[in-house]
Amino acid sequence: MHEWRKQIQLMVDEVDAAIQRHEDEKLALSALAEKLGYSEFYITRKFRDIAGLSFRDYLRRRRLALAVQEVRDSERSLLDIALDYGFSSHEAFTRAFKGLYGVTPSEYRRNPVPLVLRTKLFPFDRYFLGMGEIGMIKSEDGVKVYFVTIPAHKFLHIRNYESNGYWDFWQRQKEIPGQDWDTICGLLDSIKDKLDDEGGSDSNSGSGQIMAFLHDPAGQPFCYGVPRAECYGVRLPADYQGETPPQMLLTDIPEADYIVFEHGPFDYEQENWSVEEKLNKAITTFDFTGTGYRFDDAPGRVAYFYHDPERFWKWIRPVKKEAHA
Repeated sequence: MHEWRKQIQLMVDEVDAAIQRHEDEKLALSALAEKLGYSEFYITRKFRDIAGLSFRDYLRRRRLALAVQEVRDSERSLLDIALDYGFSSHEAFTRAFKGLYGVTPSEYRRNPVPLVLRTKLFPFDRYFLGMGEIGMIKSEDGVKVYFVTIPAHKFLHIRNYESNGYWDFWQRQKEIPGQDWDTICGLLDSIKDKLDDEGGSDSNSGSGQIMAFLHDPAGQPFCYGVPRAECYGVRLPADYQGETPPQMLLTDIPEADYIVFEHGPFDYEQENWSVEEKLNKAITTFDFTGTGYRFDDAPGRVAYFYHDPERFWKWIRPVKKEAHA
């Protein structure tokens, strides 16, 4: 997996070069296959496995992100920009631009409001979509804050409407036949194609198993006062067709925008409490002014929780655009 991450990094570097050479998708993919020594089919499949979106979609979004900066910062005609970034016409560029960002290029040039751009993909953060050129909007006290767009996927999980925290969750689940920790984690370990699977063997870390919180009025107001059902499961590709264990739920999660509060590696024994405090403070004091977003606590939205001291502690909470943005 690590070796392929390095290969993916070479690929995304080459994508930028291909865009600058004004190559279309076919030429760009062919050049990548030749450079890396793999078939085009194999590269596209592995790119999607690790990057979380198709090569075509990444190339399209990256082109648009670079074009956005030209629209914002230059006085070149929109048609010239469109042709430079691989669009056949002004109309095609406008459709793609509005479809991804919600405004037309001309509207954006007149009023360059913050947009969630597809910045260069780094495989160590497979869904990194940030604001502006580098995406980071805040980094304070060891906590990074940035926006992401997570592609549509499925969430295979169990849930509890009464639990309050990780330990209470599993205490309650062990009273339900077939939903104890050993059974559930064992079942989830056997599921193929998990989006967060890093090849490890520990639950809630390298094996793709994560906690999540479903916004639901029937749940307990555990997380920042928002009624939620606590969930435990794995994220799967949107086209996943595998079997669903009878004691689990398989839910379609549409593509949506989120805000990430992330702390890097830490010493669990010495720092777990202090890191939790830092994250809680970052979440409760975050100022959305100028971002065009706010938290989205509507029923059905899902927040993800990643706790792996060797890599990071992340809260990924859903957001929505302000009505006036």
